[in-house]
Amino acid sequence: MTTTTDDVPTHVVTAFLRNRGDVLFLRRSDAVGTYTGQWGGVSGFAEGDPDEQIRTEIREETDLEPGDSVSFVRSGRPVEFEDPDLGREWVVHPYLFDAESREIELSEEHDAHEWTSPTDALEIDPEAVDTGDSDALERAAGRETVPKLWTAYERVAPTVRSIAADDERGAAALSLRTLEVLRDRAGLLVAERGDPGTDPDPEAECDELAALAGRLLEARPSMAVLRNRVNRAMAAAVADGGDAEDESGDEDVPADATAVLESTLAGLERAATADADAAANAAERLEGRVLTLSRSGTVLAALREADPSRVYVAESRPAREGIDVAEELAADGAFDAPVTVHTDAAVARVLSSEAVDHVVVGADTVRPDGAVVNKTGTRTLALAAAREGVPVSVVAATDKLSTREELNLESGARSAVYDGEASIDVLNPTFDVTPADCVDAVVTERGALEVEAVGDVVEELRGLEGWRDR
Repeated sequence: MTTTTDDVPTHVVTAFLRNRGDVLFLRRSDAVGTYTGQWGGVSGFAEGDPDEQIRTEIREETDLEPGDSVSFVRSGRPVEFEDPDLGREWVVHPYLFDAESREIELSEEHDAHEWTSPTDALEIDPEAVDTGDSDALERAAGRETVPKLWTAYERVAPTVRSIAADDERGAAALSLRTLEVLRDRAGLLVAERGDPGTDPDPEAECDELAALAGRLLEARPSMAVLRNRVNRAMAAAVADGGDAEDESGDEDVPADATAVLESTLAGLERAATADADAAANAAERLEGRVLTLSRSGTVLAALREADPSRVYVAESRPAREGIDVAEELAADGAFDAPVTVHTDAAVARVLSSEAVDHVVVGADTVRPDGAVVNKTGTRTLALAAAREGVPVSVVAATDKLSTREELNLESGARSAVYDGEASIDVLNPTFDVTPADCVDAVVTERGALEVEAVGDVVEELRGLEGWRDR
């Protein structure tokens, strides 16, 4: 950023690029006119339409291509502030994008970069928190950022509401968003301990974060992975707190913000690794002609890692997420197999006439009895595959196994099916249930689980739910 001499506010754009829960921080070099040596996001003057300018900045400052390796998530309300040292008013237009890769090429405007937790943008006083051996908190305590960077991030950060309303992303991706919400709030509570006049209250922190975790648990009731990953993070935080002692020697110490921040940072890394390992295990099974339906990030990763001779993709009405999968595979220069799209209604025909070797789908939830909850159409596909003798693999991290017997199947908007004026009832079920006997294996980060082994993992996950009884 450079400044001008008039009194008109200077409009700039700032993008946070996210990958596996971390965001990209860039350190401003001597080539820029302001805030040299400070850390920020991808930024630049909003010389025209901010929506167009931010894509230009991403391309120029990272060599990543918006719409290809970088996808738009949301924009936020502009942040307005005055910098008294510069005598300038700034209007920052914040954006959030998801990046498929962490490989970037820096322009001359920056001399260093790091993918790290956005909580590193907070000014955490190292003397106000017992950081122990936490590298993340030590980095956060020493990072100098451009003004209002955290405020800009908060305008585009995930929330309970955005998770509940998201009908585009799969369960695995949304589970990462839930951990980000917990992480961000815990990080802010830790940072606030350094404010003058603020007296840390671990019990109050624990109550606030437990209440937030409770809301996240029910944000998407059909997605077990959200509940399991929140439960895992909170159970780990409670365990850490229970092992601590306060100054009086009392061992009954609550899971405060520091413990939750640490457990969510670890949880994000664990979740991303589990999804990647599940995809790698599934890739070993996918040879020949493979058919899939809907959109699963884990399935997409498995297909890219496998060596199929052809991929068939059912479009997955009404949102047609399968089209996105087909386009992404076709646009991937490293993916050599031809890709064919067809209607959901044609799955039985394709299976009977195209010599399909394997069906692979994702899962929003795997029930304790091995039945699979996934996008509507999965049951029809699995039944047709069973008729043709085609094996069906479900790719899902073990955190997608549900501890609940009951189901809460979501439905989509009426208008997605029919928006006419006739007096017609409309059904738009978003999920269906595929019986366990139509699934050959649930492929996880631990390998392929037979139906009998599912129950053992479910009992393990149930053990994480006890944090609420702290």
